[in-house]
Amino acid sequence: MTPEQLFAALTPSPDDRKPLYLQVGDRLRDLIASGALRRGDAMPPERELAEMTGVSRVTIRKALGQLVETGILTQKPGAGTFVAGRIEQPLSALLGFSEDMRARGYEPGSIWLDKCTAGASPDEAMALGIAPGAGVIRLKRIRTANGEPMAIETAVISQHYLPDPAMIGDSFYEALKACHLLPMRALQRIRARIASPRETELLQIDSPDAVLEIERRSFLADGRVLEVTFSSYRADLYDFVVELRTTGEKE
Repeated sequence: MTPEQLFAALTPSPDDRKPLYLQVGDRLRDLIASGALRRGDAMPPERELAEMTGVSRVTIRKALGQLVETGILTQKPGAGTFVAGRIEQPLSALLGFSEDMRARGYEPGSIWLDKCTAGASPDEAMALGIAPGAGVIRLKRIRTANGEPMAIETAVISQHYLPDPAMIGDSFYEALKACHLLPMRALQRIRARIASPRETELLQIDSPDAVLEIERRSFLADGRVLEVTFSSYRADLYDFVVELRTTGEKE
């Protein structure tokens, strides 16, 4: 397929009432999610994209800009716009992995390593605010984006909230929503370290590569801890981004 044929797929539909730049952005996400565009691929210049799609350069600029803001594309001064080589996750947003990946144009997936009931370990009990040995559901899996390993994740939740691991399908957060268990806030602790031999194998990375070790506790509206997740993310593909604002006070 020629570039002209590929990017012609971005052409908006006259029957779609959505703004043109959003239509172009959605279609570009679809190209990335399908694998037609891959990490590091360059976007044609705005003028060429406008000619291929029949929309204005302003529309193309807005479509690309929204995908840059969400981390799907990246812009390099003097070089152009590219499919992002890394995934950026804003720390200010409370999203499940699947929801986050789909929003960025990637197809999320899971490779289950374990889904069981167990007694809470001391670390799990402390994080969840329950007694050691109390019943929990432990969910361990490899999280993937477009089939590529991104993270090893172990989510733990008290059986008080979810009594049976069979209630959980591909999306842990969808299972929580089905039970009307909506986390309203979360605390996340991140540190970098060298991957263990097992992590190196599961994430298909070289040794000694780094991972981002993350502990995330999610809370219900009344302040109770709902679940805790321990994850190891690939440091070569994942960035966590936080927006900082001034308080308005000046010295």
